[in-house]
Amino acid sequence: MIIFSSTTRLWICLAAAFAGLFVLAGSAAAATSEWAVNEGGRMRLVALPPDAAGKVRAGLQIEPLPGWITYWREPGNNGIPPQITVAPDSGVSLTNISYPVPKHISQDGISDIGYDGAVTLPLEFTEARPGGAAALKVTAFIGLCKQICIPFQAELSLKLPEAAQSMPEEEAILQAATAALPANPAPDFKVLAHSLSPDGKHLSLKLALPQQGAAKPDVFVTGPSGYLFWAQKDTKLDAGVYETDITIGKLPKNYDPKGKTWGLLVVDGSRSMETTLAFD
Repeated sequence: MIIFSSTTRLWICLAAAFAGLFVLAGSAAAATSEWAVNEGGRMRLVALPPDAAGKVRAGLQIEPLPGWITYWREPGNNGIPPQITVAPDSGVSLTNISYPVPKHISQDGISDIGYDGAVTLPLEFTEARPGGAAALKVTAFIGLCKQICIPFQAELSLKLPEAAQSMPEEEAILQAATAALPANPAPDFKVLAHSLSPDGKHLSLKLALPQQGAAKPDVFVTGPSGYLFWAQKDTKLDAGVYETDITIGKLPKNYDPKGKTWGLLVVDGSRSMETTLAFD
């Protein structure tokens, strides 16, 4: 089977048992798929009617069981990010996937970035021909972790509702998911300066901070694909200006950040801000 040791946190893959983790969740009467279930939790697809331009607002609902977690878009070395693949015969393409603000979670001395409760990932699909798609069919692949971590893959499908239908339950689910997304920079919450040390081992940040939290903010930096950094040192807060150095671990061999863009998420109490860092 495929497990994730709580001691070493290494994924061990034995393909023979992977089929047992693959779940089919067919279409339900409403604009939700059936729940796909495994021992660590469940997930399903939710959607609203396509708009006049063929855009479909949807969401992947994930509900880990108590004590279990699932992962953010960049889980670091320990986990796997959510992956969504659209069935070729769906007549739609996945044009955007968004991620609510994650948490820094510590389990058995291991740090993870993700969610330890129910979360809905907002999705946007686009019809190849407006009005031409009757159903939404995807394969979703996530990780669920407790003492062991189990890859969870399921086929999820639903019948797309007609545009005239009222969908209060689905609307509420997707509105709540959108409200949980990080905000854009604001005058009191933004990057004032950033620089990478010549040896590439530290990223210095100067931030305008709303000072919502009693503790120092969480800072998550996403570098090249698959690389996540959050360890802070030399922090300083003065009159709403926060300075910190983020320790940058090993980067890909011969990686040159010049001309590249990294991601930044800052969580300060009840507020969050997401932006990008460009390296000239």
